[in-house]
Amino acid sequence: MPTSEQALADAARLYTKLVGRRDDVDKTQRYYRGDQPLVFATDEWKTLHAQRYQGFSDNWCGVVGSAPGERTEIRGFRLGDDMDLVSPNEKQLWDDWERADGPAQSSQGFLTSTVSKRSFALVWGSSDGEPQLTWEHPGEMLLECDPERPRDRLRAIKSWISDGVEYLTLYEPDFVWKWERKSTEGDSTKTSHTTYGSPDNKHWATRQGPGDDTWPVRNPLGEVPVIEFPNRPTLGGEPLSDITGTMAMQDAINMLWAYLFVAADYASMPARVVMGQEPPKIPILNADGEKVGDRAVDIQELTKGRMLWLTGQNAKIDKWDASSLDVFTDVVNVAVRHIAAQTRTPIYLIHGELGNVNGETLTGLDAPLVSKVRETHKFYTTPVRDMFGLMAKVRDNGNVAQAAKLAVIKWVNPEVRSDAQIADAALKDRQVGIPMRSVLENRYGYSQNEVERIMRLWEIEQQDPYLATVANKVMNSGTPNAS
Repeated sequence: MPTSEQALADAARLYTKLVGRRDDVDKTQRYYRGDQPLVFATDEWKTLHAQRYQGFSDNWCGVVGSAPGERTEIRGFRLGDDMDLVSPNEKQLWDDWERADGPAQSSQGFLTSTVSKRSFALVWGSSDGEPQLTWEHPGEMLLECDPERPRDRLRAIKSWISDGVEYLTLYEPDFVWKWERKSTEGDSTKTSHTTYGSPDNKHWATRQGPGDDTWPVRNPLGEVPVIEFPNRPTLGGEPLSDITGTMAMQDAINMLWAYLFVAADYASMPARVVMGQEPPKIPILNADGEKVGDRAVDIQELTKGRMLWLTGQNAKIDKWDASSLDVFTDVVNVAVRHIAAQTRTPIYLIHGELGNVNGETLTGLDAPLVSKVRETHKFYTTPVRDMFGLMAKVRDNGNVAQAAKLAVIKWVNPEVRSDAQIADAALKDRQVGIPMRSVLENRYGYSQNEVERIMRLWEIEQQDPYLATVANKVMNSGTPNAS
């Protein structure tokens, strides 16, 4: 067993890495929400207009970030060597997944991974032995794996703040260590969601939770209960955020819109120029109302009033018309199309002018995003297996946990198809002999429990002579007789 000093040193080392990661996580989260500062503007423009458009954003980061997550969903799984249609072990695990609010939590987690490169799942047991699952924010959790065997999880930390107190938990295969300290403004790391203390091991005090009878807490699972879900990781590099490349283009688009608004504002009234005349002066009066001098009119105020003074011998008044605004919208449209191409986001989600297209065209437009989502499934499959394995370990079912390492994860089909396309494909599947359960899973995307319910209803239908006759006529001719 490591000493408390060794455990705190490991926790502080990981804490330093977590602190270094928070700024990047925070920026991607802010851009996804539309909290995007105006950049690329000149100092002169900022002086006059930056405050007016400070809160404006077009926010294509939200569209790009949401597109893959909306099509990433776990609908079921099959244990490695289990040949039953739905075995008791599979049903038990799926019920645990539903009770832990797994579908909703995973939806949040996959979205966060898409935007901020990664998210984490933490599995633990309740006091009555039920598996508990929480999906964790990448700004609050960090996992360390063996460099030579990346699948071996060595330790993980979680750090968060609540009511002015900062908490730190270290998860190791044998023990769970907990500390706490006050959160102060001085010597701190600030993010948009909270304020953290300095990245060191100072001022941490041991913490014992309400249900803890020892310190540290013994880990009954025998392995680190934290699973990382990386978004399309690269060899020797970090996972990828789907909006990193979009953020720079987003800044340019927001700046172009702000320029367009200013130009439109000036176009609402013709700009005037006075040439050959000194700018007007304002008299300065004393307390008795007597003129004691003059002061020049603020040139910037004249500029804001769409007026320019040019001195010379021959004074006259003229005006010039505002420039065309189409140049701004044309460039914005090109930038938006670049975002769609670079991020493999369907153009109909980015550009609203597409309409009256058939199903085959939509399938073709969806192909790049579908390919990206299926690529993401490859990287999520192993973490999902490990997560279900930990849930089985909570129930002290080692055999199921071992079988989960080869489980088949059933993902929702990321392709968007019309009802007619799905029905046509399902009918052809049945005609070539594919079982009904497989059709319901793969074509219609029903979960395991939904498939079981539909199959029971189908069996009841087959036992009713009239319903069976109608169903056979539909299958054979497509239209039952009214008689």
